Amino acid sequence: MPSESPLPRGLLDPDALPLYARIAARLMDDITAGGARAGDRLPSERVLASRYAVSRVTMRSALAELADRGVIESSPARGWFLASTSTSTSTSTSTSTRTGAGASAGDAEAVIGPEGVNSSAPSGRSVQGFADYALRHGLAARSRVLDSAVRAATVQEAEELRVAPGADLFEMRRLRYLDDLVVVVEHNRLPLSLCPRLAETDFTTASLYATLRTATPGQFPRVADYSVEARQPNAEERELLEIADVTPVLVATQLAYNQDARPLELTVAIYRGDRYRFRASITD
Repeated sequence: MPSESPLPRGLLDPDALPLYARIAARLMDDITAGGARAGDRLPSERVLASRYAVSRVTMRSALAELADRGVIESSPARGWFLASTSTSTSTSTSTSTRTGAGASAGDAEAVIGPEGVNSSAPSGRSVQGFADYALRHGLAARSRVLDSAVRAATVQEAEELRVAPGADLFEMRRLRYLDDLVVVVEHNRLPLSLCPRLAETDFTTASLYATLRTATPGQFPRVADYSVEARQPNAEERELLEIADVTPVLVATQLAYNQDARPLELTVAIYRGDRYRFRASITD
């Protein structure tokens, strides 16, 4: 029987990512950490290239990637600005179906394909987190950690995340707010081996995706399988989401994959139905 081909050298090394993609991730982290708001102007390409010690060509490619993700936008003769327009979630599947989950409060962005991977996905697309959405729309995000722990993966979780049953998982539940309005209860589960510092990070203030990007090697959510269903909230969800009437909840389940097409994050997000909407368009 012929032996399996070895993995390409450097596949799991952060340097395997193009330089412009690494610079785009660093710039995104700096924008998030700096508390910038929609409409704020970025330094010039020359200043940014000097700051990140890259050529202007590389810097321009990094800016273009963030523009593709809807984080920034350019204005002729004026430069780059944090985007202030609403951007729907977009997905791409093997049947060229485009699906969006836009929201008045919470949003996520993903490129989805068979097994969560689509080789024809537009360059620069990636899964966007809650903090990324807030930054892009000039909203103040905050979180209350309900509980977090490291525990063994169940058989079902192991199958979904492609780890061994019993492998260490980081699990966290958070209540998340935009401009002090409660929006969503999130339940995150991630293989701890991909980012051990998850267990020691204070996610009351820290961004999950920004933390993943600082892992060694960096973990970049690139694509995701995403589904949404509506139902009535249970008693705990009514209390947490401050629902006093017949408002339903929308339950979004997401399995995100990293740059190596490995399952990275399994999340179930329970949104107030009056603060989230699912929007889709279908093409041939």
